[in-house]
Amino acid sequence: MIALAGGLWWLGRELPSLDELDNLQPKLPMRVYSSDGVLIGEFGRERRSMLKLADTPIHLKQAVLAIEDARFYEHGAIDIVGVLRAGMANLSSGGTGQGASTITMQLARDLFLTREKNWTRKLREILVAYKIEAVRSKDEILELYLNQIYLGQRSYGFASAARIYFGKEVREITLAEAAMLAGLPKAPAAYNPVVNPTRARVRQVYILKRMHELGYIDAASYQRALAEPLKLADGQISASAPSPHAEYLAEMVRQQMVAQYGESAYARGLVIKTTLDYATQTAAWEAVSGSLLEFDRRRGYRGPEGFVALPADADEQADAVADALESHPDADQLTAAVVLSVSGRGVKVMDRDGDTQLIPPSGLRFAAAGMRSDASPQMRIRPGAMVRISGNAEGKPEIGQLPEIQGALVALAPQDGAIRALVGGFDFKANPFNRVTQAIRQPGSTFKPFVYSAALEKGVGPATLVNDSPMSFRLDPNRDEQWQPKNDDGAYLGPITLRRGLQKSKNMVALRVLENIGVDYARNYIVTRFNFSPKQVPPYLPMALGAGQVTPLQLAGGYAVFANGGYRVKPYFILEVRDGKQQVLQQAQPALAAVDAPRAISAANAFLMNDLLTGVAQHGTAYQSNSLGRTDLAGKTGTTNDARDGWFAGYQHTLVAVSWIGFDQPRPLGSSAGSQLALPQWMRFMGKVLKGVPTHVVEPVPGVSQLNGEWYMDSYTPGNGFVGGIGTQGMRPSTEEEEVPEEEVVEPEETDGEAEPSTDEQAPRDREKRDR
Repeated sequence: MIALAGGLWWLGRELPSLDELDNLQPKLPMRVYSSDGVLIGEFGRERRSMLKLADTPIHLKQAVLAIEDARFYEHGAIDIVGVLRAGMANLSSGGTGQGASTITMQLARDLFLTREKNWTRKLREILVAYKIEAVRSKDEILELYLNQIYLGQRSYGFASAARIYFGKEVREITLAEAAMLAGLPKAPAAYNPVVNPTRARVRQVYILKRMHELGYIDAASYQRALAEPLKLADGQISASAPSPHAEYLAEMVRQQMVAQYGESAYARGLVIKTTLDYATQTAAWEAVSGSLLEFDRRRGYRGPEGFVALPADADEQADAVADALESHPDADQLTAAVVLSVSGRGVKVMDRDGDTQLIPPSGLRFAAAGMRSDASPQMRIRPGAMVRISGNAEGKPEIGQLPEIQGALVALAPQDGAIRALVGGFDFKANPFNRVTQAIRQPGSTFKPFVYSAALEKGVGPATLVNDSPMSFRLDPNRDEQWQPKNDDGAYLGPITLRRGLQKSKNMVALRVLENIGVDYARNYIVTRFNFSPKQVPPYLPMALGAGQVTPLQLAGGYAVFANGGYRVKPYFILEVRDGKQQVLQQAQPALAAVDAPRAISAANAFLMNDLLTGVAQHGTAYQSNSLGRTDLAGKTGTTNDARDGWFAGYQHTLVAVSWIGFDQPRPLGSSAGSQLALPQWMRFMGKVLKGVPTHVVEPVPGVSQLNGEWYMDSYTPGNGFVGGIGTQGMRPSTEEEEVPEEEVVEPEETDGEAEPSTDEQAPRDREKRDR
């Protein structure tokens, strides 16, 4: 007895307690959804969806019982008859090949033990099974089993397996499909219908036969199931809608959840509803990817991404291709492949899965430079070259390339800061760096509106005449050197209104305005009102030309103040978090403009700034936006030194969007990037999402008056504190007729355009050279 007790104690070491067994919960992955219920991300080692026994199709339940434990509801933790049968078989064979594991024993092994085949593990399995049966009913045990068991393809539980293998919800699977899934628990790899369809079919037939023998199905159902052809989903999770390409935001959610809940975030079934809107996100991705691909194609083909030595043996060749492409992930529209041969019929390529296809001559036009006989070795498309395959307008394959250029777009609701769309780059798999939140770049002239907002509170107004003529500054009192900024187009109009100066993005106007109101005042105003960090707003005059550094998301938050009537809202992206039991863990409670959000600028200031920025969109450097047929768009273009960054920050009353284009390692884009690259990308996006949205009319607010066709703040009217001119004494206003302006670029100087003036005396010269 003592020996038996000692043996049981030894076997029971490290086994779960009754409390642990009473609170069993399968590990559930973290799932991230758009605000309208589209899955945009899933994180966790196990793909699993919870399935209630009551919601399980009867034929699936019967198929599992038929093959795994037909007497499940008749025996206890172990099936004595089954144990004796398996024991006799193993003794006669001299091994441990056969088992008699009940569903409860399998669950015990899956949750707490290993899969090694020996008597010690088997005895521990039995002890845990008895403990489980002591605290759980048969239905609860079967439900746990149906959700816990591993079924291959990273799927755990039958709900997940139904989606992965058949692209269906579990309630939709047929009898034949149920029998196929029921065959997986014994050996998920061996009976995987994707990898081993023949063995999977043999087991399916056997299960259907068992179901018929046990009386679960009649002869007619049995024959129909045998004859039914199975349509597999190639092991991919099906979705009710195409991907919205929201990987960048899904990763932001993942990082925040892990920061809050630790590693358990991957297993506790967190369901996160984001502020993202599916249609808006899709439009943003299409705008960014389309713009970048077009820009890249205009630059021409750069050659293969690399080369790999191809073995002569076919199997070894496939392995070499797969290994080589491991570091070249597929982008959504551009599949990585290796060239196998080149002939007059075209180029034969193989992808990472070993599939081959022939790219016909019509699909080689873009890559023609790589097909020439005199092409350099690094440019030539030859066997072993790693290339990208995409579909052309007719849907036929062609050789393309990943864009070197990058872009970003973020859109948010100005009323509460909810992020509706976020695209952090061309493709997350190819490059996960999130340019919306991580790329700190100079904003160029998109920063000027913040300076002008500060000026409005000092009596400057849209009608203020500002001298647009050359000027020089002595930035360092200890040096004789003068900084002589210039206008982008080299043209100077003399005294012009602030309104016209903003529309034409005149650098001299912005600098004189900032000099007039004071750098320290303007800097403090911008930092406190628009939520920028002091480190991002430099304490010197080039601030007016965008010498600071911001992210697209920060810029969007700043422009939201202009769009919502003057309130500061905080951008956010998580609406709600629930756990695996659907308990709400957190819920967003954003401050709302005109309700409980803090006022950043006065209603009068916001009205005038909106009017000024609407003028930029209609008559200024963003005049192209008129092609959208709307009168309620406002915004500002921006191009940094040497056209290294292209920006457009703009809005309609319901949506603020910031568009950026540039290289990760800054270099010239070769054009007026603000108006010619970033603005068209913004228009592609806004043209789709604003379709059908009524035009918003901004009504005058208390505190503003219109005199002689121009708006003034009531606190600063002519003769009552209004600043009529800056640097214009004795000068007559410019009489040059208004024309539709275009952004222009002056010849670049030899400078990197990124140095801080506080540490590099060359920098002030560089800041002047901004596009509009």
